[in-house]
Amino acid sequence: MFETSTADKQTVLVVDDAISNIKMLGEILRADCDIVFATNGKSALQQATRMLPDLILLDVVMPDMDGYQVCHHLKQNPATAHIPVIFITALDSIEDEEKGLQAGAIDYIAKPFHPPIVTMRVRNHLELVRHRKRLKMLSTTDGLTGIANRRRFDEVLHTEWHRALREQEFFSILLIDIDFFKQYNDHYGHLKGDECLQQVAEILQSCIQRETDFLARFGGEEFSAILPNTHLEGAKAFAQTIMSRIEQANIPHEGHGSFGKITASIGITSLVPTNAVTLTDALSFTDGCLYEAKNAGRNTCISRSFPSSL
Repeated sequence: MFETSTADKQTVLVVDDAISNIKMLGEILRADCDIVFATNGKSALQQATRMLPDLILLDVVMPDMDGYQVCHHLKQNPATAHIPVIFITALDSIEDEEKGLQAGAIDYIAKPFHPPIVTMRVRNHLELVRHRKRLKMLSTTDGLTGIANRRRFDEVLHTEWHRALREQEFFSILLIDIDFFKQYNDHYGHLKGDECLQQVAEILQSCIQRETDFLARFGGEEFSAILPNTHLEGAKAFAQTIMSRIEQANIPHEGHGSFGKITASIGITSLVPTNAVTLTDALSFTDGCLYEAKNAGRNTCISRSFPSSL
């Protein structure tokens, strides 16, 4: 593996059964990106799924599994379908190029390599990847609080749910609602309401301890959290930390019915997903727990394991 390890560099997976070609491409590209490599199709698919590189340079002619087959598998896998593929090949007929583009490649680099051409083509495609990721981030970030938005929540929920289903692990969902927030807006005004939402988002973010835990603004004054590989007791402890830190922040709230400061109500559901249960079922059940917490006087959490049958 050729290392050019800086944190902000993009990663390119080079797939070629000839080590000499890998070395040459490594030397050409190492100043611009981190290079990892595979010498056959099976290894390439494993590397791509595990590392999710920004770009793949893929040799067409390889034993056992050629580049067209590898590209087909990459595009069929939702985890790797978005990764752009450039074929590297000595084949130069129109038919070969058409076949590659139909397989899902975005470009060709011809052998023998011309370093300036290789460099510019890879740079151009990596720049497009940067722009696409930037747009993706903007489209999935809540503009007010800076945390993930509902769209991103739905994406992560789907991914983590199916991972938990596959691994048969516990999975917890939290819905967090700021108590009497309408009264807060009525009493202090919407600008102060926005500031309050930003403060609460910062508090919630400070409670996240694991990279796998996920926080989002669900909508309005409601937030949500996804805790993979977490049973009910662990989710309850997380919720108690949230409630405690929000209270400790002492954000004044003198609106009608309030507790004198900002508090939150939380609904929690924990389960091991099965094919008999849908995401909608689990989310609705969590919402029901939140509704119970509000009816119980607010500033509390209601946690329930998802029943084996509804």
